Amino acid sequence: MTQWIDVAPLDDVPARGARMLKTAHGCVAVFRTADDEVFALDNACPHKQGPLAEGIVHGKSVTCPLHNWVFSLETGMAQGQDVGQVTTYPARVDAGRILIDAAQLTGRAVAAE
Repeated sequence: MTQWIDVAPLDDVPARGARMLKTAHGCVAVFRTADDEVFALDNACPHKQGPLAEGIVHGKSVTCPLHNWVFSLETGMAQGQDVGQVTTYPARVDAGRILIDAAQLTGRAVAAE
């Protein structure tokens, strides 16, 4: 069952940008596309633990700021790499607020700040 939690106003995350947001279930990186779609992922790149919330958002992808690995915001899969994936969490916008599925967040280890 989906348990949506309100994590921030949509305006807190810039278009084509990202923010690390604290929730009651740990921190999560939230990304916003140019079309105001939102996606939530673990923040650490599996390659060198780069902070994905500090990466460049383009289309429905984010580029890691450390070594330029590109990740799909929809699937978390690294593009053009044999290995590499980050966990994604269901996210949506409702009445100008970003909501994330709390049930999915509680099933993981708490992310470092």
